[in-house]
Amino acid sequence: VPGKVTGEIKYAEDYKAEGMVFARLLTSPLPSGRVVNIDASEALRMDGVVGILTADDLPPAAPPGNPSLASEYVTYVGQPILAVAATSEEIAESAIDNIRVDFERRDFAVDPLESLTPGGNNAYPEGNVLVRTREEGPEGTPILGAEIRDIKWPQSAINAMRAGNEPVGGEFTTEWSFGDIDAGFAEAAAIIEEPFVTMGYAHHSLEARTSMAYWENGKVYFHGSSQSQSANNAGLARMLNIDLADLVFINEATGGGFGSKIGPYPIMAVAGNFSRILNRPVQLRITREQEFYIGSARSGIQGWIKIGVRENGKVCAVDLAIVNDGGATGGGSGNSSAQHTTVCLQPEAMRYRGISVYTNTTPRGAQRGPGQNEMAAVLAPMTDKIAAEVGVDRIAFRRLNALRSDGFQGGSQGPVTSSFIAEALDQGRRAFDWDAREAQPKDLGGSKKRGLGIGIGYHGAGGRGYDGLLKMATNGTLHIHSGVGNLGTYSYAANCRAAAEAMQMPWENCEIHRGRTDRHLPHSSGQGGSNTVFTHGRAMWVAAEDMIAKMKEIAAMDLGGSSDDYEIGGERVFKSSDPSQGLTYAQTAQRAIELGGKFDGQEYPDDINPITQLATQGLAGTGLIGVAKDKIPGQGQPPGNIVGFCEIELDTDTGKIEITDYAGIADCGTVVHPKNFDNSMRGGMVWGVGLTTLEKHVYDPQNGLPANTGLYQNKPPTNMDVPVDTIQQAVNIPDPQSPIGARGIGEPTQGAMAAALASAIRDALDGHMFNTAPTTTDMIIDHLAGNEYSTKSLKTNTF
Repeated sequence: VPGKVTGEIKYAEDYKAEGMVFARLLTSPLPSGRVVNIDASEALRMDGVVGILTADDLPPAAPPGNPSLASEYVTYVGQPILAVAATSEEIAESAIDNIRVDFERRDFAVDPLESLTPGGNNAYPEGNVLVRTREEGPEGTPILGAEIRDIKWPQSAINAMRAGNEPVGGEFTTEWSFGDIDAGFAEAAAIIEEPFVTMGYAHHSLEARTSMAYWENGKVYFHGSSQSQSANNAGLARMLNIDLADLVFINEATGGGFGSKIGPYPIMAVAGNFSRILNRPVQLRITREQEFYIGSARSGIQGWIKIGVRENGKVCAVDLAIVNDGGATGGGSGNSSAQHTTVCLQPEAMRYRGISVYTNTTPRGAQRGPGQNEMAAVLAPMTDKIAAEVGVDRIAFRRLNALRSDGFQGGSQGPVTSSFIAEALDQGRRAFDWDAREAQPKDLGGSKKRGLGIGIGYHGAGGRGYDGLLKMATNGTLHIHSGVGNLGTYSYAANCRAAAEAMQMPWENCEIHRGRTDRHLPHSSGQGGSNTVFTHGRAMWVAAEDMIAKMKEIAAMDLGGSSDDYEIGGERVFKSSDPSQGLTYAQTAQRAIELGGKFDGQEYPDDINPITQLATQGLAGTGLIGVAKDKIPGQGQPPGNIVGFCEIELDTDTGKIEITDYAGIADCGTVVHPKNFDNSMRGGMVWGVGLTTLEKHVYDPQNGLPANTGLYQNKPPTNMDVPVDTIQQAVNIPDPQSPIGARGIGEPTQGAMAAALASAIRDALDGHMFNTAPTTTDMIIDHLAGNEYSTKSLKTNTF
């Protein structure tokens, strides 16, 4: 934090190198078209211009995809076509103006349902839907692929979905089910059917994805903005067509990514390849507007849901259909929306059908709780509605149906490591004083009405099978080598504490090595999906266990007995029967160097990742090495769960919503970093306001141009949109499959607020549901004036 507020921390844009030139992008002015001709002759004659980079100069991107530079077809406004490098940014920008590009215009699509309509426009010449393929290769090895298909629904299916009914006859590309939904609905005491829309919107990362690269002695030194560290290496190396050993990726701090920078993104290929061609350092600066275009966006959803419940409130059947807005890249998160539904409702039977449709809008990708949070914002008011129809209290309904430790998630009904949503609901009810608030009148006098809401946020929160790498130095310092990226949170440090705890090591005697590949960093997961503290807490723990085992083995060799005769404590390894006989940690490090082999890293386990092998080789001979792959037993997904309680005042004259109080209760296992916990809870809470009431893409359906490319036009929420003081608590029941008991919470913090706020809006409006996120002030005013906002049009990417 001090480094950020004083400006001492360097981001990718801050780095310079001798002889560096500056690159700028020429981007598409059209939503859809074909590049017919490029004439750069005038630009190349300018003083100071040193080169132009096109798609022909880059390794080919596997179609369909999101190429670094468009080769023939452009599919969204702002898509990069070429880069110009010059001795100054001003010259590079002037050169862009002197390049002539001739286009052949194509019809465009900005609404997925419009594209599915018979005769509707396709975003690509080949079609409008990305379909994943799987074929059986040699010896049964699966061959995965993808193709673009042209899919149209019958008009009757389009009309049905827009009218809030099942889109019978519509073709879907993903489908799963469990149980007997027909029997479930037949047994239901109450059934609701609702259409819904959640708009997509840009990530708006404060640090644009500027990059700088230079080459020395066959290696590329690449400064980039990424949420992750080691997880970038393999993909970035492929983009630059080099071996892993020839890449030094430098990424000490990142100014926001929110899912858009989990792995290497296409524009990273430009600076590295341009630098190699020019044999000079190249910095590619991305502007705020360009960040909107290429910086990824949440995938919007248009859907229909049918829910059936028994008299006691138990959900017996769910039928869900989702059309994803895949933007120019075709990805979608509908399956995650369905997964969220299973976590919140635990239905006895469920069917999910989904399709992701290309549109000529910005590329879509993961954004904080992709799929889960889109669904949270619209599912919560529906949950309230059907609970009321069977006369069950809103909290009791959620408590009855929410995920427990013996429950399931997703279409495969997979297990979870643990889940305590019911306990979080109970704790929140007390902390928020829910019953007393609910007994108070809703009418506050004048134009103000009060509303109370509840929401559940969920996201998978961990993985397994990654490597940990530690070194005990001869001065007794524990060096913790971490391939985890610094995405703006404290998770890069929080997971390292697992190693210190296992080693019983004072934190002040530990040193974290991160941020540069040449600091010998192990194989790590991408920093996304709220996974770091669970995933790498485990990896750090097993590396520490490996180091402790080697310490005991060294002590037994030097002092006699077997390894089982020794224990650790006070930065020593000593005999259990006689603590006076032992070695300091520093002494074991010196002995490791003398012994060599597995002790000092010259030998290492066969099952660690090649990235970790390279890192271990770099540390060999410098101390006692602890290195291991996480093989801790266990199964199931570790869930990150948050329950949100929200109180609002709604002004019926202006439609303005003021959030007067909020409580977030986390089911995240043991809280290992209290400051990080508080920051994650509050940051997600703020952004949940944006999802439910503020942020959305706006494209003109007449010309396909975006209308809100900047922060001012998009109005992301800030701390000014929430109360100064809110309640943030944790259930604090340890997860049994984490050595430190912790699970992540980064993603569901947003979903919990988004859901609770949508629930509160419904409550303030006496049960009216918009089924649209965001629910904006004009929609509220129209409703109160009797001019109903038509959710059933299912329009997206529009005003």
